[in-house]
Amino acid sequence: MSKTEVDQQKIAKRIEAERGNVFARIHASFVSSRTQSQRLLQHGGGLSVVEWRTLWDLSEIGPMTIRDLARTQRSDPSQLSRALPGMRRKGLVSMERDAGDGRQTIVRIAEAGQRAFDRAAPVMAKRRAALRTRFSAEEMVQLVDFLDRIDQFTDLSVDEILAQETD
Repeated sequence: MSKTEVDQQKIAKRIEAERGNVFARIHASFVSSRTQSQRLLQHGGGLSVVEWRTLWDLSEIGPMTIRDLARTQRSDPSQLSRALPGMRRKGLVSMERDAGDGRQTIVRIAEAGQRAFDRAAPVMAKRRAALRTRFSAEEMVQLVDFLDRIDQFTDLSVDEILAQETD
């Protein structure tokens, strides 16, 4: 075989080896999940994933600071800070400075935001129900526990990882 030919057997072997690459799999699962969410949300009224998550939290919890929204969603506050002005322009949320702490912004769901959430909620509920057909309740608990452990691992500093003894 010349150097310009593609070796399908080596590719297949590498793909099988990468099946066990947890870091690559987590990223791939995230990307697949987000793409699926975006497609479903198009059927549910055209919200983005960030808009959906924000409206869901505000609908269920009530007014929150941007920091609280980010903590609830396990996301970056700067991502929300960039998305919220567009959501306000669309009439989905209102935003005002916290009277007690002028550095904080309080975000509230607007009537149009509640209507958008109400349109999307049944579609996203079907997604969660479909996932429950793939995993038992016990498996879902295990999966969440594993994800917690991954989060604990990824919270380790570079120094902590490099200081560990390896085999």
